[in-house]
Amino acid sequence: MSRHEVRKAVIPAAGLGTRFLPATKATPKEMLPVVDKPAIQYVVEEAVAAGLEDVLFITGRSKRPLEDHFDRNFELEQVLREKGDDARLRAVTESTDLATIHYVRQGDPLGLGHAVLTAENHVGDEPFAVLLGDDLIDPRNPVLARMIDVRREFGGSVVCLMRVPLEHLSLYGCPAVVPTSDDDVVLITDLVEKPEPGSAPSDYAVIGRYVLDPAVFEVLAGTEPGSGGEIQLTDALRVLAAMPEAEGGGVRGLVFDGLRYDTGDRLSYLKAVITLACERDDLGPDLRAWLAAFVGP
Repeated sequence: MSRHEVRKAVIPAAGLGTRFLPATKATPKEMLPVVDKPAIQYVVEEAVAAGLEDVLFITGRSKRPLEDHFDRNFELEQVLREKGDDARLRAVTESTDLATIHYVRQGDPLGLGHAVLTAENHVGDEPFAVLLGDDLIDPRNPVLARMIDVRREFGGSVVCLMRVPLEHLSLYGCPAVVPTSDDDVVLITDLVEKPEPGSAPSDYAVIGRYVLDPAVFEVLAGTEPGSGGEIQLTDALRVLAAMPEAEGGGVRGLVFDGLRYDTGDRLSYLKAVITLACERDDLGPDLRAWLAAFVGP
């Protein structure tokens, strides 16, 4: 069992963002703004807040703006410096200084499991975190740090779970679970990707945060395409869940009841923008007053 500390984060970002067309025709979905920062920056900030300062993006074609965002823009920085605009200068350089960032191309869009497999050369034999860019976790709910603690205690892999309405479970991976002595931790005995209505083994859905043992790479390398003709990470985790005594085996779920937004969904994205803007000191008071007047009694 690999007992190394979790130091690296992997962020798959090769998707086409078809749910946001035409906005994402020429702009990566990860770069859509949530108030005044792109959605993907919140995800990187979450990883850094959990102590992970080595970040690997799994990208595809048309993701150059994402890479540029986390790079230096010397011309813009110089203009802001000459103007004495320190606040905007800090905002521009903040994303550059967040973490040590690397990139690898996925190439063929063969699913989340394949995207994770492309990280093997960078990750090596260490446990690592996977953060999906569509899931924005409220920074007041440090779920990733808690998942790393669970991995530190038990080894194996840890996935983040949320209870969702039964009619929505067919959109997610869904686990069969056994309670443990920790109220927020369950042992996962099986996993089903996008179960048919009425066949889900629980009311838990796997959301886009994982802390994975490097044993997952060997399993993924032998995983055949599953749901949607893609290599599913869920299928590999199912194998690991079935071998809890093996090296790197065992999967636990951390039950999360905090705030999470699916920024790949248009309505949830709008809710994220409004909620986070309403809570800011510089925007909140005026926005809340306008919303109250707009919605009416």
